Amino acid sequence: PKPENAITIAVSSRALFRMEEEQKIYTEQGVEAYVKYQLDHENEPFLPGAAFPFVKALEAVNAQLRELYPDSEELFDIVLMTNNHAQVGVRLINSINHYDLFIERFCMTGGNSPICYLKAYHTNLYLSSDAEKVSGAIEEGIAAATIFSPSRDLEVSDKQLRVAFDGDAVLFSDESEQIVKAHGLDMFFEHEKAHENKPLAQGPLKGFLEALGKLQKKFYSKGLRLECPIRTYLVTARSAASSGARALKTLRSWGLETDEALFLAGAPKGPLLRKIRPHIFFDDQMFHVEGAKEMGTVAAHVPYGVAQKHKRPAQEKQQTPNSK
Repeated sequence: PKPENAITIAVSSRALFRMEEEQKIYTEQGVEAYVKYQLDHENEPFLPGAAFPFVKALEAVNAQLRELYPDSEELFDIVLMTNNHAQVGVRLINSINHYDLFIERFCMTGGNSPICYLKAYHTNLYLSSDAEKVSGAIEEGIAAATIFSPSRDLEVSDKQLRVAFDGDAVLFSDESEQIVKAHGLDMFFEHEKAHENKPLAQGPLKGFLEALGKLQKKFYSKGLRLECPIRTYLVTARSAASSGARALKTLRSWGLETDEALFLAGAPKGPLLRKIRPHIFFDDQMFHVEGAKEMGTVAAHVPYGVAQKHKRPAQEKQQTPNSK
């Protein structure tokens, strides 16, 4: 598909495949030992990583779109975006072929950050296991998330792509979260009631939900709303009664919707996600990402908004005790 019409999903090699062993060699022994190891093992396919089921589901949707619209270029286009060295490419290609994945576009930057290439590839979503690169992408205005492997395996649908989004600081801006952090929940409820009819500003993943909605409409127009192979979920800690209306009205003002909206009023998200079984769940708070992971959901952290600022000092103290 042509990049302009396609929905481009850029995935890093460590998100798509499990490469812990190789990463260890890279960290402990350096790049030469790493490349040599990859060359010596290039006929052994990597094991599937956290983003693998998501990519398989994207390809299942593409297969159905091609059946309905043989000439359309509006499909998911998956790009392998990695700072790996070109020599490692053979093992990656062998692994992709081994699993019958349809990934034709590679960007291998030989140690340089791939961030500058994301815009050139018209990227709609970037998934990586490297938090620093994801933060760089978010700063460039690209929808991005750090993807984590779940603590246990949970079977997901191979016929329907399921994507779950948190609301604030993911689909929406962090305006409301700032009020919670600064003034507490009571003030937040008052603020949301008063601003119920004022749409929230958009968050980093609004564009990706929009892209999914565009593809969903292609199925709806063929009378396949109930059989649509894409299903979206809003899974938010907001409570329906006090702050739910503003979230739904914001989506409506954008001409968007999610198939399901789940307002948890502060309850943990993990158990509900276990029932939904999404291929990926996006949240801006590591607390919710961890909770989802523990219950077997592939969760991805969106490093955006006030939740990051409040946690950063503690993280910095843990990681760099001697630095300012």
